Amino acid sequence: MLAARAMRPCASQFGRFMVPLRVRNYSSVAEQSFEYIKVSTPRTGVAMIELNRPKALNALFTPLIVELNKALESLDKDPSIGAMVLTGSEKAFAAGADIKEMAPKEFADAYGADFIENWSQLYNTIKKPIISAVNGHALGGGCELAMMCDILYCNAKANFGQPEIKLGVIPGAGGSQRLTRAIGKSRAMELILTGKNFSGQEAFDWGLAARVFETPEKCVEGALDTAETIAGYSKIAVKACKEVVNKSQDLGIREGVEFERRVFHGLFGSEDQKIGMKAFAEKQKAQWKHR
Repeated sequence: MLAARAMRPCASQFGRFMVPLRVRNYSSVAEQSFEYIKVSTPRTGVAMIELNRPKALNALFTPLIVELNKALESLDKDPSIGAMVLTGSEKAFAAGADIKEMAPKEFADAYGADFIENWSQLYNTIKKPIISAVNGHALGGGCELAMMCDILYCNAKANFGQPEIKLGVIPGAGGSQRLTRAIGKSRAMELILTGKNFSGQEAFDWGLAARVFETPEKCVEGALDTAETIAGYSKIAVKACKEVVNKSQDLGIREGVEFERRVFHGLFGSEDQKIGMKAFAEKQKAQWKHR
């Protein structure tokens, strides 16, 4: 059951910031024990996952990714959840991959075991929308993780970058591909070849971020507001929207429009299409069945 809405500190992640939270016990996720992430439901239908390695500035490594994937899979199957927010702390969304884990690996270790392949599970398998709320550092793998989300929100002073060139390697979790598609070849090439960082304001100006906020608190609140809005719609329609937008990245315009139209036609077989159009005509609020 949802408790009454209250104002309390949002764990230790946001210091003195007060964030409105509703507390709910999960049937699936609360029973799981996490060491490197925190999971909560701050809004109706919305789950928030906070990366939680404060001493390492949320540096990504395999145990954290395993926990993240486990939580995402559970939330994706939870019928009460309609959208998710992924965030870190005020200091760091994720300040890169953990070099201590990577440095000793040989080619056979990395290639043979498909090192960091499971880092892309968020993008490849999760059907519900995920919004990244980026404050502080989002470097290397942290930048890649933020870009894997469906919508990217950030603080104007957030610090993005793909500095792998400084380590003698390249981005390995999609950084070269997603950054190039978002901001263009020339600018992405410059950033990846030089290892230069860029601000949250620049991320917004260049089209990488959907919205930019003045403070970390407003960034998280903005992400939660949007997630709550999305969670209030038909889950069938939301799933279809995410599918067709993602498909646009793989198909040409003609094939993409044809795919979109087929999914559009398919939604006329859902109860929610009838409910939504009837409610609109009668100027009533739709009561979705998610069927």
